[in-house]
Amino acid sequence: MVAPARPMYRGLGTSDIALAVGVIVVVAMMIVPLPPLVLDMLLALNLCLAVTILMVTIYLAEPLQFAVFPSVLLMTTLFRLALNVSATRLILVDAHAGNVIQAFGTFVIGGNYVVGVVVFMILLVIQFIVITNGATRISEVAARFTLDAMPGKQMAIDADLNAGLIGEDEARRRRQSIQDEADFYGAMDGASKFVRGDAIAALVIVVVNIVGGFAIGVLQRGLPLGRALTTYTTLTIGEGLVAQIPALLISTAAAMIVTRATSESNLGREIARSVLRNPRALTIGGAVLLVLCLVPGMPTAPLVSVGGMAVIGSVVVGRAQAARRAAEQARKQATAAPKPEPKPAENIVELLQLNPLELEVGYGLIKLVDAAQGGHMLGRIAAVRRQVALELGIVLPTVRVRDNLQLKPNVYVLKLRGVEIARGELLPAYFLAIASGATRGELEGVETTDPAFGAPAVWITADQRDQAERLGYTVIDPRTVLTTHLTEAIRNAAPSILTRQDVQELITNLKKDHPALVEELIPSVLGVGDVQKVLQNLLRERVSVRDLVTILEGVSDAARTTRDPDVLTEHARRALARSLTQQHRDADGVIHAIMLSPQLEQTLAESVQQTEQGAMINLDPIRARQLLERLGGEVEKLAAAGHRPIVICSPKLRLALRRFTERSFGSLVVLSFAEVTSAARVQAAGVLSLEPEG
Repeated sequence: MVAPARPMYRGLGTSDIALAVGVIVVVAMMIVPLPPLVLDMLLALNLCLAVTILMVTIYLAEPLQFAVFPSVLLMTTLFRLALNVSATRLILVDAHAGNVIQAFGTFVIGGNYVVGVVVFMILLVIQFIVITNGATRISEVAARFTLDAMPGKQMAIDADLNAGLIGEDEARRRRQSIQDEADFYGAMDGASKFVRGDAIAALVIVVVNIVGGFAIGVLQRGLPLGRALTTYTTLTIGEGLVAQIPALLISTAAAMIVTRATSESNLGREIARSVLRNPRALTIGGAVLLVLCLVPGMPTAPLVSVGGMAVIGSVVVGRAQAARRAAEQARKQATAAPKPEPKPAENIVELLQLNPLELEVGYGLIKLVDAAQGGHMLGRIAAVRRQVALELGIVLPTVRVRDNLQLKPNVYVLKLRGVEIARGELLPAYFLAIASGATRGELEGVETTDPAFGAPAVWITADQRDQAERLGYTVIDPRTVLTTHLTEAIRNAAPSILTRQDVQELITNLKKDHPALVEELIPSVLGVGDVQKVLQNLLRERVSVRDLVTILEGVSDAARTTRDPDVLTEHARRALARSLTQQHRDADGVIHAIMLSPQLEQTLAESVQQTEQGAMINLDPIRARQLLERLGGEVEKLAAAGHRPIVICSPKLRLALRRFTERSFGSLVVLSFAEVTSAARVQAAGVLSLEPEG
């Protein structure tokens, strides 16, 4: 039995069909004459749409909830212009454009076309000069600031992801939200021009209607001059008011949505909460009105009424806030946790034990790590261990946390087997604002540097956080600063953290699923120490050793002829080509790398010498300094373009070049052509050469 074929456009909803038909109808309105009754219904629909859009913007909690507003603004503007064309045709042809326009022309302006012209011009000035210009400027500035702040926001997301505070899905959602925000404000910057053009078109249409209608009425219909002027001017002004009132509402909605900041409630609640937060302001406002009653000639009734209501309202709001604070305080006291029991005396013998990893903090940072005082650092350290296990493939030993009275109050120290490997200082009551290339000003605060990456930073108060984010700084709380520093320090120290016992446990776990591989290689060909050196070499260049099967299979053939850990490591790297390619390519699958010129590669290959420390490049100091300077310039170009600095060279030269550049460029990635799979696209971001430039 043959199943019926599915319709090709099954996912096309009725709303899509309605939108497509609506756009075609709007365009047709500019060509096909409309009956007055149909025009009246469409004018009423235009007014209803404008009010609805304004209400939607008022009840928004954040601008991105109405992300399609720029497109809506375009369609409503096109619909309004089509109505203008249809109404103009009826006014000039029949001297009648329906009951709606007639009502606006007689009732709203009282039949006095001079008053109508004045009212219309005032509405046009309000929309064009006040609202539209302001909204356009805000959209332009918001778009520029949003684009400038994107790198800082991306760094904050990466910091939270590395600290284990969020998962991959949440990080992906936040990055998409940042991109959507930039796209929205960029679209609003252009969409505001629609409203400005609509205002200019309305003025031109009014002038054309009055002049054309007067000429038709006098020359073709034979009307007296006064009657022709009154008739066509009243209809034209009525039509202009019918169009400009919805235009004013939609331009107001556009201004409100670009000035709207993200919050947890709608605009009305936010305004009420902000205005009524301090009842004294309302009291002072009412008192000023009551004092104005003493001025001779001032009307007493309205001033006393409004001032009295303001004072009474402030008293009511103050009492409500006091009752709410009392209820909140009572709730906190009722749910307060019992006092923790006193801790037993500390065992001094435990202090003599040498822990693999330990974090020592000054007494000013105890509240960050003590769960009894609300500290959450132990949970974050556990998240760091999980992150390192997934990223590097090693199991970190338990990190012991303890206080050290010999440290300064706000200083922390990370030690590896009793030796300090990282140190930093925190201000628990402050936030760290990290400067970036997109910063647009300076902040007042305690100047410092980011302990994890050494970037210039400033400790600021909580009140300065919004200002710092507007200026393009990345603002991080003290706990995240500590977590990020610990993660980066552990990554750098990973080769030293990995012990032979750790390697033995990894091999034991691997043997359960791959006994043939382990029994063939260990210990008959390689010892545990040899495998440890290979893994340490990989970790030294931030290469994950999680895929231990591929690593051991990569070194198994070469291990029968040599036990040199450097040679075995290069074979392991080639076996991990897919992982290395995946790690270093961009989202679009491209590896942006620096290439070596053929002359330079030949020169470096000839200068490689085998020493006790392994393969090293032996260049004279002048040429070596020149090479490093040119490499630094290429690295800066890659960093400015937002790419990770990578150099690709021949397999025989890779290890020696890595050791040559390691001291000057610790974060530089050196790959060989054998470590890049054919599935990746390599794009030469620069060519390194020792030949004279120019």
